[in-house]
Amino acid sequence: MKTLIASLVLSLFAAVAAAQQPPPAQGGFVPIDQLPAAEPFPAAPLVIAAYAFVWLAVAFYVWSVWRRLDRVERELKAVTARVERGARP
Repeated sequence: MKTLIASLVLSLFAAVAAAQQPPPAQGGFVPIDQLPAAEPFPAAPLVIAAYAFVWLAVAFYVWSVWRRLDRVERELKAVTARVERGARP
């Protein structure tokens, strides 16, 4: 049983080592005009969309906090006015 486990572990290590080998080197000089066309930066639209989404979310959050703060200030003024009216004879 120990021999079977040891052989499985060794074969697993061999498979991992084989998977980590670097790819073979290029065979020779290839002029740049014969290389395949490189794909343009495809992530740029996604990055722009992500930044736009984040800025819109931040703007919405600031707007909602501003609105709620304005409502609290109005309620505080109303309560202050009620207290002043009630305190005077």
